[in-house]
Amino acid sequence: MFSPFERMVAFRYLRPRRQEGFVSVIAIFSLLGIMLGVATLIIVMSVMNGFRAELLGRILGLNGHISVYAQGNGGIGDYAKIEDEIAKNGNVMLNVPVVEGQVMASKNGRASGAIVRGMRPEDVKKRETIADNIIFGSLDDFKGDDTVIMGARLAMKLGVGVGDTVNLISPKGNVTAFGSVPRVRAYTVAGLFDIGMYEYDSGFIFMPLSAAQVYFRLPEQITHFEVMLNDISSLDDTMDELLGALSEHPLRLVNWQQSNAGFFNALQVERNVMFLILTLIILVAAFNIISGMVMLVKDKGRDIAILRTMGATRQSIMKVFFLAGASIGVLGTISGLIIGVLFCLNIENIRQFIQTLTGTDLFNAEIYFLSQLPADMDVSEVVMVCIMSLTLSFLATVYPAWRASRLDPVEALRYE
Repeated sequence: MFSPFERMVAFRYLRPRRQEGFVSVIAIFSLLGIMLGVATLIIVMSVMNGFRAELLGRILGLNGHISVYAQGNGGIGDYAKIEDEIAKNGNVMLNVPVVEGQVMASKNGRASGAIVRGMRPEDVKKRETIADNIIFGSLDDFKGDDTVIMGARLAMKLGVGVGDTVNLISPKGNVTAFGSVPRVRAYTVAGLFDIGMYEYDSGFIFMPLSAAQVYFRLPEQITHFEVMLNDISSLDDTMDELLGALSEHPLRLVNWQQSNAGFFNALQVERNVMFLILTLIILVAAFNIISGMVMLVKDKGRDIAILRTMGATRQSIMKVFFLAGASIGVLGTISGLIIGVLFCLNIENIRQFIQTLTGTDLFNAEIYFLSQLPADMDVSEVVMVCIMSLTLSFLATVYPAWRASRLDPVEALRYE
């Protein structure tokens, strides 16, 4: 596509010379702009993907793909029959009856609000998000009517550990002649979990299902089912099938998308806006290429005229300047790709290093929900960023190269 003569002249024009210092500075800044733009886009998109994937994994690790509730505010009775009907669906992987309620957890004068989930011990063990993240204690001790497991951050707030007791205060108290008295009961902490999501680690307590039914006064009842699916892509079809199978019961079904719609929609909007904003960095760098190449064409007017008189065609001159400008875009894109990929692969180590250096918390778990900075590179997105950068760079060189090819050698030599 490019002859050795065209490559030689193009790369010679890219080498800085004393009298062309300003042109070379513009070319360097164009290259740095494209490099930083590509690297920043890859890093930001990867972090947004990782953030969404981590949140989604943890949310679905504790909550089902589909939640089945009673139509009213009461519990679901005769839940064993409903559980069997749900389990008949071929796409249902796990169906867990749950008793859920809010409490105030207290110990030694410290108190914190929490959500209690009553689940059968065997169901808790099947939840890998919980079972694989027990950091103290054991799920083998999670049994009986007086044991609980809780988030490590919640335990830290209350100052309790494995083997200690924690008092749970229910907002629905006992009615006496002197008014409503809060219901208080002490439970032994059998284990602590740390799944890496602040909201759950600091606000969730798990209790055996039978104990939760007693505590929340729901004998032989549950508040809802958490249904996990084998194939999440067929979520809507499975919901329709379950609605048909459970039509005899006054139940309503809510999927995870409906439960977290606002949160994930906000993430998607933020991701799209960040992509558009950061694309402007590459666009500005492309305009720098245009200005740099236009100045280079003006500065090389005499050289172009001499090359034309020596037999170089308009097409050859156009290729020379196209290659000179495109080389800046290609080199900047490759450099940005390498920096972006290396940064994403070591992003947590980089964060820890900057935190140690500055003494500030760059990724506060209370704000960002996660305790580590995630990065999940999507190959298709990385390729798209590189193609976009190269396309803008190539388009930026077309006009200056065309101007160079249309230069009249007679006019150029006359003014020289």
